[in-house]
Amino acid sequence: MYDLIIIGGGPAGLTAGIYAVRYGLDTLILERNEISGQISMADIVENYPGFPSISGLELMERFRTHAQEVGVKTTITEVLSVRSEGTKKIITTDSGDLEANAVIIATGANPKHLGVPGEKELISKGVSYCAICDGPFFRNKIVAVVGGGNSAVTDALFLSKVAQKVYLVHRRDHLKAARVLQDRVDGTPNIELILNSHVLEIVGTREGIKKVEKIILEDVNSRETRELSTNGVFIYVGIHPNTEFVDVEKDEGGFIKTDRWMETSEKGIYAAGDCRDTPIWQLVTAVRDGAIAATAAYEYIEKIR
Repeated sequence: MYDLIIIGGGPAGLTAGIYAVRYGLDTLILERNEISGQISMADIVENYPGFPSISGLELMERFRTHAQEVGVKTTITEVLSVRSEGTKKIITTDSGDLEANAVIIATGANPKHLGVPGEKELISKGVSYCAICDGPFFRNKIVAVVGGGNSAVTDALFLSKVAQKVYLVHRRDHLKAARVLQDRVDGTPNIELILNSHVLEIVGTREGIKKVEKIILEDVNSRETRELSTNGVFIYVGIHPNTEFVDVEKDEGGFIKTDRWMETSEKGIYAAGDCRDTPIWQLVTAVRDGAIAATAAYEYIEKIR
């Protein structure tokens, strides 16, 4: 029986763990992977205060080290469900049940898929959702990045250092990324913008080892189609929250709704970070959420003891 169980070991979860331990709570973080947090996949982080430029992996290592040094306990397991029995929370995992007085959901989100023909079949055969993970396989090759937000543009810039050519495909007439990132794209000669276009299909080779060969694009205005030869497709069209295992109120996208203290519709269950319904999904807001959720959980546990 723990005071608090935190599900997810990314920035929100680790911050919550640090705060909870400092409050004197017997706390356990459950994580399904050794490497957690979408930020781990970022080549460079430049918008976290105090760190003008740092790799996402190094920043996450600093989070983990800090958490370990203050005594946060972590175990690797898959959470299957969370339910309440009175004031007690039952967390069912693939290695058995755990009990806690309160739970913080900090499971983050995964990349959305385009849902076009060829995408599923060509995952790991040229289709990727992580340039840092797979970019080195495309050295001196031609790649396409699909999306117009910060993640898409950041990874297009990363790929421009590896690939011969980078096409940046976006369905709108302008990018959504921060101005500083757009300016860098403008100054990168091997990145070509393809705006007002979306992907209809990802096509692989018909013979031999199956791999991405081209994509079919459609102009959103004229409806004309064109083929674009490419060796790889990196997709950044949003995120999907990892919240299926918990039955609390969510929005239409599956993001958990909370009050300003990060409490969900279920008393004693809190949510923090990218799995939560929030105006922006950023590292700095995830850390904020984790601190608030841990504080709220502490006050809740003190009342029910």
